[in-house]
Amino acid sequence: YITKSVSQRDKYIYCYNYINPVRKINGVNIMVAVKRIVLDVLKPHQPGAVEFSQAIAEQGADYGVRLIVLEMDEKTETLRIEVMGSAIDFETILSTINGMGGSVHSIDEVDVKNEVEAE
Repeated sequence: YITKSVSQRDKYIYCYNYINPVRKINGVNIMVAVKRIVLDVLKPHQPGAVEFSQAIAEQGADYGVRLIVLEMDEKTETLRIEVMGSAIDFETILSTINGMGGSVHSIDEVDVKNEVEAE
């Protein structure tokens, strides 16, 4: 599916759009909602872990964020970030991380659930 010529951001957006489609099954609109996502992120020392987590959590009304610092060097920190919510908007999370100087290295875990979409 995805070739090496596709940018890292486009790969993540493709993943987001692929796992969040709305489709009809037996006449009912079904959405596969992302409930939990675990990311491997590299960020500079500033902003700090609390501010970084809060900025991500602010992107959704019911988002919960768990941030673990895995490694630190002179200029950067490697983080494991777990975001939980009823329907996570990955593109917004990615934009928030990038806007604070971070970069997503990988999506390590994703939990999704089929839900009937209200009409």
